[in-house]
Amino acid sequence: MEKNYLTQQFIEKFGRNPQFFQSAPGRVELLGNHTDHQGGSVLAASVSMTMDAAFSPNGGSTINIISEGFPSIRIDGKDLQPQQNEAGSSAALVRGIAAGFAQALAKKTRTTGLEGWTEVAQDIKSAGFDAFITSDVLPGSGLSSSAAFEVLIGRILRQTLEMQLGMGRCSIMDDVEIAKIGQKAENFYYGKPCGLMDQMACSIGNIITIDFADASAPKVEQISFDFEKAGYALCVLDSGADHAGLTEDYASIPEEMNLVAAYFGKQQLSKVKPENAIISGRPSPELISAVGLRPALRAFHYFQEVFRVKKAVNALNRNDITTFLDQVNASGLSSRDVLQNMISSSHPENKKYFEAYEFVRKLLDGRGAVRINGGGFAGTILVFVPKDRLTEFQSEAEAVLGPNTCHILKIG
Repeated sequence: MEKNYLTQQFIEKFGRNPQFFQSAPGRVELLGNHTDHQGGSVLAASVSMTMDAAFSPNGGSTINIISEGFPSIRIDGKDLQPQQNEAGSSAALVRGIAAGFAQALAKKTRTTGLEGWTEVAQDIKSAGFDAFITSDVLPGSGLSSSAAFEVLIGRILRQTLEMQLGMGRCSIMDDVEIAKIGQKAENFYYGKPCGLMDQMACSIGNIITIDFADASAPKVEQISFDFEKAGYALCVLDSGADHAGLTEDYASIPEEMNLVAAYFGKQQLSKVKPENAIISGRPSPELISAVGLRPALRAFHYFQEVFRVKKAVNALNRNDITTFLDQVNASGLSSRDVLQNMISSSHPENKKYFEAYEFVRKLLDGRGAVRINGGGFAGTILVFVPKDRLTEFQSEAEAVLGPNTCHILKIG
């Protein structure tokens, strides 16, 4: 978003010029569907849709946020405890992120013994700011507008503290730390169970693969690959399916994967040896008998998906677009048939997402690749389209799914 527009809106809302600008991108999950919360690997990328802010520290304890098209937010930084009436709201995320900053900086004091960090941890309560935010990250689209928001608020808080206390005083708060704080805010303040992949992809940017085996210190590797040069455009298509009423469906996936891990005496599937759960290329009969068919299948998806991520990363590193696209297509089929996150079990009559996926598969006619983007059940579908078919593909897709449902993205 142009700074002139942000400046104009900030002046209208707050009566003065903004001092700073910040931005955070949306993200797409290229591969690794529902692996992050089990300590697995993912392949993700930040995209050209962004969330942008103009802001100024206000010298007080109040955080004031006006997001274009949404209710305004007002948080008192002196009260960072979770508020029951805020659950499920953006205000909960802001409060949780501020609390996360205070906790992280207090921990720095304890582990380093540096007195200066005590001052920083205390000053989070007076790191108030005013911000105007606008976004072209489509809400509910699987592009992680919530993670982009969390990363954006984290960056604003970091810069506010740096201004108050001097550059370098907040060097502890790197991009990985901001991602972790955003995830905790979403888990414990907003009330949504989620892994760390969304926040990490928005915070670090470009194409990355992340190994979550050690959640406290995930391993991140940046990958250099140009899909356009390889002859493909990246698109997301809005399926028209709504996320409303799907919380139980989303929560059931980590719950059932955890059930399988617990059967083997582990907390996550990443700690389970695949050969203990898989016999002759399918879930073992003993596992199915012990935990049920769907949990066993979802665990099977996890093990196969982690392997697909590894193959896809290796393919990109050697400029092998064909193998990469094969893994993307295999991921889509696995999500449909094994993970079972295309049709809601609580709303089986709503098949819009499944129908959109099947329509796109037929439209590609064996060229390119298609898979779920994000948690599934609703939202968008990720598509790699041959560039020579892009105009035709977009026209045919929107003729069925509706105008402005096919969005062409750039990674970065």
